[in-house]
Amino acid sequence: MINRLVSRIRETGAPIVVGLDPMLSYIPEQILEKAFSECGETLEGAAQAIWEFNREIIDNTCDLIPAVKPQIAMYEQFGLEGLKAFEKTVKYCKEKGLVVIGDVKRGDIGSTSAAYATAHLGKVTVGTKRIAAFDEDFATVNPYLGSDGVKPFVKVCREEKKGIFVLVKTSNPSSGEFQDRLIDGRPLYEHVGEKVAEWGEECMGDSYSYVGAVVGATYPEMGKILRKIMPKAYILVPGYGAQGGKGADLVHFFNADGLGAIVNSSRGIIAAWQQEEYGKYGAEHFGEASRAAVLDMREDIAQALEKR
Repeated sequence: MINRLVSRIRETGAPIVVGLDPMLSYIPEQILEKAFSECGETLEGAAQAIWEFNREIIDNTCDLIPAVKPQIAMYEQFGLEGLKAFEKTVKYCKEKGLVVIGDVKRGDIGSTSAAYATAHLGKVTVGTKRIAAFDEDFATVNPYLGSDGVKPFVKVCREEKKGIFVLVKTSNPSSGEFQDRLIDGRPLYEHVGEKVAEWGEECMGDSYSYVGAVVGATYPEMGKILRKIMPKAYILVPGYGAQGGKGADLVHFFNADGLGAIVNSSRGIIAAWQQEEYGKYGAEHFGEASRAAVLDMREDIAQALEKR
């Protein structure tokens, strides 16, 4: 799957992943009214609105981007109905030829970790059959429990030719409370980066490993160091746009050939219609606003890479 992700990035010229992290406050009134009229102001109605919103975003951006990243918490808050919307979204994205990164941030040990890996990347045995559940192409993984929590995912990655992105240095302001702590004179995130490189040696694609890393755009100098520590790991870069990251902050995450990283933007794209810059599209054409935001992001990153 890492080979396919790299191929799609080359084809689109857009090292961009759209974060499908819908909140009801992002959804235009006409979508909400329709869903509530059909299903009531219920969890089912909320899930239906999310699905309709996602579909419009996907239809307007799928030819421009290689991948999407639905954050499962935004769906789980609506219970089983929300998870059904998550499942429908994953299937629809795959039908549109998009690589799906399940932002699930799982982290446990032993059989529990193996079950998480099976749920999101593998196949579960049901009688005589092997059935995929959520069936994303990649999943995000929390490494806090060490190799016991990550290796079950690596095993499934080898079996299914899928991938993971391990949290190494996250984009949130308080990430340094733990991630920047010095261990043997070096910050913890560097030690985690070394483990990512080690785990990745067990399952390589053509040029990059199935085991990638999450490194926030808000910490470009740390990204420069981690790029060297993890030369074969693809880096998923959150924090662009709404969290303050810009194209100029991203250059160190990429290799000389313009590959090696994929940059996430969530509300900066899916809620673009609410921003002054894209206000001309209005609520009726929110999908077109998202498309315009993707095009602007692609240009911003391309210009930054040309100038480095």
